[in-house]
Amino acid sequence: MSDLLPKLEAIHIRFVEVGKMIVDPEIISNMDRYVKLNKEYKDLEEIDRYYINYKNLLGNLKSSKEMLETETDPEMREMAKMEIEELETRRPEMEEEIKLLLIPKDPEDDKNAIIELRAGTGGDEACIFVEDCFRMYTMFFKEMGWQYDILNSSEGSVKGYKEISMEIAGAGIYGMLKFESGVHRVQRVPETESQGRVHTSAITVAVLPEAEEVDFELDMNDVRKDTFRASGAGGQHINKTESAIRLTHIPTGVVVECQDGRSQHKNLEKAISVLRSRLYQMELDRVHNERAAQRKTLVSTGDRSAKIRTYNYPQGRITDHRINKTIYNLNAFMNGDIKDMIDSLKVAENAEKLKGQDV
Repeated sequence: MSDLLPKLEAIHIRFVEVGKMIVDPEIISNMDRYVKLNKEYKDLEEIDRYYINYKNLLGNLKSSKEMLETETDPEMREMAKMEIEELETRRPEMEEEIKLLLIPKDPEDDKNAIIELRAGTGGDEACIFVEDCFRMYTMFFKEMGWQYDILNSSEGSVKGYKEISMEIAGAGIYGMLKFESGVHRVQRVPETESQGRVHTSAITVAVLPEAEEVDFELDMNDVRKDTFRASGAGGQHINKTESAIRLTHIPTGVVVECQDGRSQHKNLEKAISVLRSRLYQMELDRVHNERAAQRKTLVSTGDRSAKIRTYNYPQGRITDHRINKTIYNLNAFMNGDIKDMIDSLKVAENAEKLKGQDV
């Protein structure tokens, strides 16, 4: 018998148990517990479907083998042989799919995300590349049907942005975007370069899971709030009123600014959300670093200073250095066609996780 079956049976028992709990009036009245159990039920539902199909496959395989051993009719034996062949072909594929489903899911993966892009080395050219990547990501978000909202932006001296941050809402966003954290390097002839020489510039991308109040309790007594006038483009309303917000978390020194909203109230709300997410990310990093036994995977190194990707304009290629994948379609990539790269990174991380566990 397959060693996967006992694991699936244990999950099935829990699935049935949670199914009974979420219709219990006592649990429904406790909203926090109900939400958590409802999420667990949905997470287990797909695995339970596989359990039923896999159990049926093994049962049919067993009965076909028994028929082959006992049946004397040539036609029936031939049918049994064909059935066994078909089931044995399907079995490894199904087992691989089940193994992937059994990989422990990162609880942050389903969350919305905050993405921050900052110019690094390269001066004006880095600011221009921040704008290029901002455009690339927003086109990808549109393709995925995700909503995004700019939280803060600081324009470059010539063109582009020194930094820009936004929040993205939709299904499974952090799980898709987390691989983008790190240093993105660009090699091209800058718009500002008259000699036509290829320069190398870099920007940093940070992707944070959006922390809810239940994830991280932010004590506003630890936070200093300052208001100021927004800088840069934004129309008369934004520049005439002190609607921009700067929050400083005194114990850690973390500073967050938000100035792209029209009202001080809206900017404060967003700044609190970003501050909570940054502090939550710091806490997650601390916990991960303390788990010395946890193997850092090939893809999620956790090191945001690591150079993860190179965009080479003269050769029209993008190379992700974590998985050694190169795509020769830079134009489409910069127009938001980045899902193939993200999918490859997810596959690589799952392969690493599979190696590290006994399934």
